[in-house]
Amino acid sequence: MRRLHTVLFAITVFLSPFVHAEELLSKQTLLNWEFVAATPAAIGTVCTAGEDGVLAITGKPVGYLVTKTEHENYQLHFEWRWPVNAAKNGNGGVLLNISSGPADSTPWPVCFQAQLKMDHAGDLLPMAGAAFAEKLTTAPDAKTPVLEKKEATSEKPAGDWNTGEVVCKDGSIEMTINGVSQNRVTKCAPAAGKVGFQLEGAPFELRNVTLTPLK
Repeated sequence: MRRLHTVLFAITVFLSPFVHAEELLSKQTLLNWEFVAATPAAIGTVCTAGEDGVLAITGKPVGYLVTKTEHENYQLHFEWRWPVNAAKNGNGGVLLNISSGPADSTPWPVCFQAQLKMDHAGDLLPMAGAAFAEKLTTAPDAKTPVLEKKEATSEKPAGDWNTGEVVCKDGSIEMTINGVSQNRVTKCAPAAGKVGFQLEGAPFELRNVTLTPLK
């Protein structure tokens, strides 16, 4: 009996950092978000919530949805899909550790982008001066610096739901797409900040966006 109690205690301790998931983006929580773009637009015009809990993202104008609060050491879960008739170059992304607004004469803030572009989900991009320790796939002075995903594409076809998991912990970022670990970087600067979703002209849908603080 003592051994069983010890095992159960260990399981509880292991799971405890993951039991306080916060619904981050839904019909009920849009007030916790802002929309940032060169062309101002109300968040309700770019993000429409359906009764089924699915959020339709227009993709236009180019900009990003961003939380009003900052986060550090967390696990972000989200599900997304492209329309069945989506263009082959459908583009979007998750913005992590956003530390300041649009920078370097671009629409994008200082942050990291977990790429969701079709056939490229799992790439990681340091944006507007953000940096990590790992060597980039592109040249250091590339206009768009990229660390490509480690494995073959693990995305599902347009029209099907994909699952993304991002763990940001102690200056590291790890990205998993449909259960496949696609990227991990360390010594990230900034190591904390706001969370966002990027609009780059292509419509897509989101659901089950949750953030879980890690102890």
